[in-house]
Amino acid sequence: MAGDNDTAVSEFILLAFTDSPDLLVPIFTLFLVIYIITVVGNLGMITLISVDSQLHTPMYFFLGNLAFVDFCCSSTIAPKAMENFLAEKKTISSTGCFVQFSLFIALVSAECMLLAIMAYDRYVAICNPLLYTTVMSWGLCLKMSAGSYALCLLISMVHTTLISRLSFCHTSVINHFFCDSPQLFKLSCSDTHLNETLIFITAGVNTLSSILIILTSYMYILFAILRIPSTQSRHKAFSTCTSHLMVVTLSYGTGFFIYLQPSSNFTHSQNQVMSVFCTLVIPMLNPLIYSLRNKEVKAALRRLMGRKLFCHIL
Repeated sequence: MAGDNDTAVSEFILLAFTDSPDLLVPIFTLFLVIYIITVVGNLGMITLISVDSQLHTPMYFFLGNLAFVDFCCSSTIAPKAMENFLAEKKTISSTGCFVQFSLFIALVSAECMLLAIMAYDRYVAICNPLLYTTVMSWGLCLKMSAGSYALCLLISMVHTTLISRLSFCHTSVINHFFCDSPQLFKLSCSDTHLNETLIFITAGVNTLSSILIILTSYMYILFAILRIPSTQSRHKAFSTCTSHLMVVTLSYGTGFFIYLQPSSNFTHSQNQVMSVFCTLVIPMLNPLIYSLRNKEVKAALRRLMGRKLFCHIL
């Protein structure tokens, strides 16, 4: 309950990795390299899908959306973190903190939904190939992606509204590199039970429903592939799913490892390192996984580079 000593907090102090001041410049460099690769990889993927007509399919439409979400997620966190690594005053305004929190909640939720939609897309493509263009119409694709974004924005707005009503009367120091809910709850002198319960419910429903869709889709996909008589055809059918499976395993595996482990198992520095992997490294790896393991993406890249080289010669 807020007391008489409540003060309006206008800014927060982000003190990530400050227990090793000599490492701040190397950590800044690492963040910068990760961010540059993330921006180039994800924006490059979006551009490639946009300009190559052979990639104008539902599968790559959702892949472009995933690349957009990964780019936004990294851009929400990395620039401010890098600024604070080198700044003498390592602060973020309360408004900026709540906006960062809101965007992070929305983008993480959107990524879960997109991974589930992409699994459903693969199910339709492999289990009902003759009906694929009918079922996965562009109208349905647009509705699913727009509905996912709308729902995620609504969820984040509710969480942000509730967290902005909390009182912060003890300290404004956040021992992290971005504004995440556990750190903000620790600073509040208000009752955070409603906030924590709502986050638990929305995160649980979103995660469990997405996992259920993914597991169900791949169960049917596996049964369909096993019924294919040709080994080569089975391999070709399954190869269209490998990149998505790798991204799903990486995303959910890392999230479960971080959030389902007791916090006492990790030091504060270890928690920060794992948060870096979850929030920055995975958005960097996703476009690399899809580009390196996808023949159609590599072929589209060769066509694009060939056109640019041809135009340059002319």
